[in-house]
Amino acid sequence: MPLHDKFGRAITDLRIAITDRCNYRCVYCRTGNDGAQYADLSLDEYLRMVRVLVSLGIEKVRITGGEPLLRKGVVGFVEELSQFRTPEGTQLDLAMTTNGHLLEEMAEPLKQAGLTRITVSMDAVDPAKFARITRVPNGFQRVLAGIRAAKRAGLDPVKVNCVLLRGFNEDQIVEFGRFSRDEGVIVRFIEFMPLEEDRVWSPEIVVTLDEIVRTLSAWKPLRELPPNALSETARRYTFEDGVGEMGIIAPVSHPFCGHCSRIRITSDGKIRTCLFSLFDHDLYREMLRGATDEELAQYIRAVVEKKEARHHIGEPGFVQPSRSMVHIGG
Repeated sequence: MPLHDKFGRAITDLRIAITDRCNYRCVYCRTGNDGAQYADLSLDEYLRMVRVLVSLGIEKVRITGGEPLLRKGVVGFVEELSQFRTPEGTQLDLAMTTNGHLLEEMAEPLKQAGLTRITVSMDAVDPAKFARITRVPNGFQRVLAGIRAAKRAGLDPVKVNCVLLRGFNEDQIVEFGRFSRDEGVIVRFIEFMPLEEDRVWSPEIVVTLDEIVRTLSAWKPLRELPPNALSETARRYTFEDGVGEMGIIAPVSHPFCGHCSRIRITSDGKIRTCLFSLFDHDLYREMLRGATDEELAQYIRAVVEKKEARHHIGEPGFVQPSRSMVHIGG
């Protein structure tokens, strides 16, 4: 039987972090110091985890980090994953999220290896603001070159993710609307979530879906697009002339937990059933003790059965996860 949780939701999407190392120190994610503790498994160990999960009905795999392009052997890893087939015999929808810094040189090899789609994190189209957010000087032009290389390689549709923080980059909303139209990419705005190492999150910092829509509509009238699937995380919009596409991922102001189809594997081999889980489930430990693939499958089924109904961001008593986004994996 395919994976389902106790609420009847089909679990078909996997995010797997193949490293928690990153060459950026974005203000909404990392502290900026170099004291991080790294815990990467071998790529063969990640491959085994994915193979078992695909046998249970996972259809979409997104490779994340940290920054996955830092991982030696990532192109070969993608090529191995591209050979996996679901129980119905269909090929995986194989995607990656990257900060784009190394993408210009790697876009074509990744496409040839079997990568289907790519998402690039880019939180400003103004180079100075980009540097302030990432704490990396002169990174903007490298990321822009990576986005354009991904388009040339045919990794369509290329998506560009922007995390909005009040006081940092809310003035970039219209500029990203223009960027989507000019560059032919899908821009997705993401509400700031309490997953950063510095624990500075507050509701006041969040730029909400409604505010984003108002800002874009004041520039050019918007119309909403239908979702591609019930479990889609972004609400989709285009402009009235049909040029450009924006998605808004709004877990804080408009949660979408009711149709969640996702689980995550962290870089140290733990299953997380929700970004805001307070518990990890140590799949890697089961492997180390010698579990067979069938035993791993049974363990995974038992974990998925416990998947939370929803998160509780902003509610009284909300407890922020002890692990930050870079350690959980996007």
